[in-house]
Amino acid sequence: MRRGWSRSVAVQMAEMRQAVRQAREAQRYWKENKQRLTAEWSAAWEAGQAPRTPGPPPSGFSLVPWLLMCLGALSDLVHGRTPCPWLGAPGLLVFDVLYVYVVFRAFHRHTREAASTRVALLLMALVAIALGLGYGGNWLLFLPLLGLAVGANVRGPRLGRTGVPLAVLSGAVAALHNGWSGINTAYATFLSTMVTAVILSLGEAVRELRAAREELARRAVEEERLRFSRDLHDLLGHTLSVIVVKSEAARRLAGRDIEAALEQISDIESVGRQALTEIREAVTGYREGCLSTELDRARSALTAAGIEPVVRRSGPPLAAQTEALLGWVVREAVTNAVRHSGADHCEITVAGGPERVRLTVADNGRGVVDHDGRAALDAGGRSAPDTTVRPGAAPGVGGTGLKGLTERLAAAGGTLRTGPAPLGGFMVTAELPTNVEETAPGPAPAEATLPDTSPDTAPAPAGGTAS
Repeated sequence: MRRGWSRSVAVQMAEMRQAVRQAREAQRYWKENKQRLTAEWSAAWEAGQAPRTPGPPPSGFSLVPWLLMCLGALSDLVHGRTPCPWLGAPGLLVFDVLYVYVVFRAFHRHTREAASTRVALLLMALVAIALGLGYGGNWLLFLPLLGLAVGANVRGPRLGRTGVPLAVLSGAVAALHNGWSGINTAYATFLSTMVTAVILSLGEAVRELRAAREELARRAVEEERLRFSRDLHDLLGHTLSVIVVKSEAARRLAGRDIEAALEQISDIESVGRQALTEIREAVTGYREGCLSTELDRARSALTAAGIEPVVRRSGPPLAAQTEALLGWVVREAVTNAVRHSGADHCEITVAGGPERVRLTVADNGRGVVDHDGRAALDAGGRSAPDTTVRPGAAPGVGGTGLKGLTERLAAAGGTLRTGPAPLGGFMVTAELPTNVEETAPGPAPAEATLPDTSPDTAPAPAGGTAS
C-alpha cells in the first residue's frame, strides 16, 4: 500500500517537473526571440496587419505570482504569531506545492481534466479550509487563492456547481473568525473563481479560433492550387500529347515526304497557338476576381489600416467584364487610400442602373497628393481640383494605376474621374456600361497575358488577350 502510494507521488512529482520544464523552455524561447518578435510586431502594424505572433504561449507562470497572497501567513510563522507552527508550516508548504502543480496543468485540456488534477484540487480545498478554521487572519487568504486554482481548472457547466458552493463554504469559514465580514471572503473567492475561468476560457477560445482560421486558410490555398493544377492539366494534357505525336510524324516524314512533314509542322503550330490562347484565358479568369471579392478585400484592407470602411452596393447583376474592370478600380483606389490618404473613413458605393453602373470611392484624408506625397491645396486652403490622375499614384503592373485604368475604362465605353471629394478628401468615380463586351479594347493587365515568341505572330489587338 505504502509502496503504491510512494510510486504515485513520484509519478505526480515527475509530471510536475516536466510541466515546469516545458514552461521554462517556452519562456526561454520567448526571451531568445524577443527581438525578432518585436520586429515582426512593428512590421505588421506598419503594414496594417495584425501580428501573427502576439506573445508567448500561455503557461502557469501567469498564475504563480498570486502566491504572494501567502506572504501574510509566512510572516505570521516567522514572527511566531501562529500557534502550533509545526502544523502551519507544513500546511503552507503543501498548499503552495499543490497550487503550483494544478495551475501548470490548467492550460492543457487533457491534464486539466485528469483525475490527478481533481484530487489535487480536493486536497488543496481540505488544506485551505483546515488552515482557515485553525488560524483565521491572513490564513483566510488561502480561500480566494483556492478559488483562483479552481477557476483555472474547472470550465463549462461544472464551474457554477463548483464555484458557488466554494464561495459559500469560504464565507462560512471566515464568518467563524470575523463574523459578517466573512461575506468579503466569500465574495473574493467567488470573484477569483469566475473571473479566472472566464478570462482563461476566452483566451483558449481565441487561440482555437486563430488555429481554425489558419487551417481554413491553408486548406483554401491547397484547394486553389489543386484546382489550378487540374485546369492546367485539362488544358495542356491533350494538347501536348497531340504535339508529341505530330512531332514524331514530322520527324519520320522529313526524309521522304517534305510536304507531308511541313503539313504536320503546320498542325503543330496551330495546336500550340490554340493552347496558348486557352492558357491566356485560364490565367485571366484565375487572376481577375469578381467585384464582390474585391469589395470584401477592400473592406478588410481598410479595416486593417485603421480606416473605417462603408460599402454600399445596389442595382442589377453586372457582366463579368464590367465586374473585372470595376474590381481593378476598387483595388487601385483603396490601395492609394491606404498608402497616401491619411484618412480614417472611406466610402465605397456601387450604384447600378439598367444601362450604366457607377462606382465611387471617397475618403476624408488629405485630398489630392503631389509627387512628394504632400496634400495639394489651392489658395483658399481647400483641396485643389484634379480631374485626371494623381502624380503620386504610380502605374501598376500592366496599367493598373489610375492612368492605365482611365485608358481601359475609356476603351470599354466608360469614364474615370478623380479629384477632391465634396466634404474633403479624395474621390475616384468610375462609370461603365452595365454589359461590357468581353473583347472590349484596352490595355489588358500584364499578368493576364503570356508572351508569344512565334516569329511570325501578328501583334495582338489592344485590350484583349491574343488569340
